[in-house]
Amino acid sequence: MLREKLKQELDKLNEEQLKKIADFIAFIEFQAKQVESSTPLWQSITPVERAKEFREWVSQLPKTNLSLSDEAFSRESIYEE
Repeated sequence: MLREKLKQELDKLNEEQLKKIADFIAFIEFQAKQVESSTPLWQSITPVERAKEFREWVSQLPKTNLSLSDEAFSRESIYEE
């Protein structure tokens, strides 16, 4: 019902008025995106989607054959005696 009434009212408007309505709609859409983007991604998606996003991020990391030495992984090299 409201949709039909709004359509009828829009039909009565001139170009300048329609431009103002279009600007207002764009502003509302912008605000909605701002609110949406203020929520951290990890809170707005499911665990499965988070895992997928993480895998995609990892796949974009540079691929090198460099690795830490065995000594770097050694517990003894981490803690002083």
